Amino acid sequence: MQGTVDGFSYGIVTPVAAFLMACLGGALGLRCTTRSLRHQDSFKAGWLALGSTSIGTGIWTMHFIAMMGFSVRQAPIDYDRPITFASLGVAVVMVGVGIFIVGYRGATALTLVTGGTITGLGVATMHYLGMAGMRLPGRIEYDTLTVALSVVIAVVAATTALWAAVSVHGFLASLGASLVMGVAVSGMHYTAMAAVSVHLHAAPAAAAGASAGSLLLPMLIGPAVFLILAAVVVMFDPLLVMGDPDWQRAPARSPYRPGVPAPRHVPSYGEPANWTARPAGRGSRRSAPRGGHRSQDW
Repeated sequence: MQGTVDGFSYGIVTPVAAFLMACLGGALGLRCTTRSLRHQDSFKAGWLALGSTSIGTGIWTMHFIAMMGFSVRQAPIDYDRPITFASLGVAVVMVGVGIFIVGYRGATALTLVTGGTITGLGVATMHYLGMAGMRLPGRIEYDTLTVALSVVIAVVAATTALWAAVSVHGFLASLGASLVMGVAVSGMHYTAMAAVSVHLHAAPAAAAGASAGSLLLPMLIGPAVFLILAAVVVMFDPLLVMGDPDWQRAPARSPYRPGVPAPRHVPSYGEPANWTARPAGRGSRRSAPRGGHRSQDW
């Protein structure tokens, strides 16, 4: 029996909330990655780890907030807790691999493509592993072409995010990049959900039991608290919030001070000297350059 799938049981509430969580995780991750790349004097690995955990947690939280609005009208839905949290671990680890590649290998085209591919595949793996944790009296099938499109979107979005982390500086620019990342990640999620069809084993009675929101909400508390704490860390580090604008950079120091004559150049051996002629007069002679070489009369 074909199940009736509804991905927007709560209307626009879950898509908007999911988008905001994706933007929050992306903004924190981008700022932390930028901090580690532009100020490598302290805790580089720590900032990269915080950035990858923020992005992975934000994407995972976005996915399951959106899944709170997913329902099959003829059947109840439950979630396997170990598989659900395993999808969180996969997201954090694979996003971390991509970010550490860029953080330690530099922002070359090869590293961006490699890191973006690994990160994008991690995002897609998180999504479909999370879907594998769903429990209902039936089976979930996917349209192959739509699944492939969702994976491509994930890889492109991840590569763009890594490029933004190493190329975009300043608070407003990073905010814009995080909004674009939120749109891309949400687009990947709903593209993947468009590939879903549910075939029920039988014709059960009306769905009963706990709702998807009551099942998923307790699992979302921990990751949401982590994102809030990460945001607090960002707020207390001005380099993460405001970046390193030009007007804050120390101006290049001139080797000379105003009002002080520049030091005379001492020619090295074999270097032509700048001869300084004294006023012509009786008994005048050309002054010899510093270094002990006497002038010659021509």
